[in-house]
Amino acid sequence: QVQLVESGGRLVQAGDSLRLSCAASGRTFSYYAMGWFRRAPGKERQFVARISESGGTTYYADPLKGRFTISRDNSKNKVYLQMNNLKPEDTAIYYCAATRGLSMHLRDYDYWGQGTQVTVSS
Repeated sequence: QVQLVESGGRLVQAGDSLRLSCAASGRTFSYYAMGWFRRAPGKERQFVARISESGGTTYYADPLKGRFTISRDNSKNKVYLQMNNLKPEDTAIYYCAATRGLSMHLRDYDYWGQGTQVTVSS
């Protein structure tokens, strides 16, 4: 089992930056690739970004490239999502998730956090 707890979500203004954190506990964190997903109001949960077990490989949803950056610190059992130039359409609940393989598909992720709310006002 892997337990994941997100933090850092809050109300911000358009154009602001925000960094989300996800703390992992349980099984060895470095065994897992990690992903961030989000669910906007009235929409399905969508892929945001993923990072390999070592942190050497990252991948982003095309619309978010250049604004969002995923990173991890295996010594701290944490994964991060740096979000810059936030827009109202980035308003969503953000979730981190863990998988044993690299994937952008929700079904491939075995463990999920409870989510953290990000609200971007215009």
